[in-house]
Amino acid sequence: MSCIEQMKYTILLDRISFKEAREYIEKNSDEVYYVSPGYKIFKDYYIIGVPPIAMGAKGNALIFPYTKPCHGSFVLNIENDDSIKEINRLRDAEKGKGTGPIKKAKTSESSGASSASYLNMWKK
Repeated sequence: MSCIEQMKYTILLDRISFKEAREYIEKNSDEVYYVSPGYKIFKDYYIIGVPPIAMGAKGNALIFPYTKPCHGSFVLNIENDDSIKEINRLRDAEKGKGTGPIKKAKTSESSGASSASYLNMWKK
């Protein structure tokens, strides 16, 4: 694939900041994974942004931030065979680190991951 626009995706948010993208993904995903800028998805696409960059899984859908130069940042949702492979790759990477995804609690009091949870990951 040469362009993300050739994939079937849904725009969940458009023209937003990296922080807004992270907060949306944390609040609207069943599983949240944090990657570094330059993380490669779907074999051809690099995720750029301000760390920590959240990537979410909701069922078989991958929810992630995507920045297009001159157009801004978006939160996209892709649900297909490739998204399932990417979610499994994120899970495997977390297992290798000895940590798991941050899973949302299903209570109304939960607002996603706490600030301390992802900040601790970047203290290395």
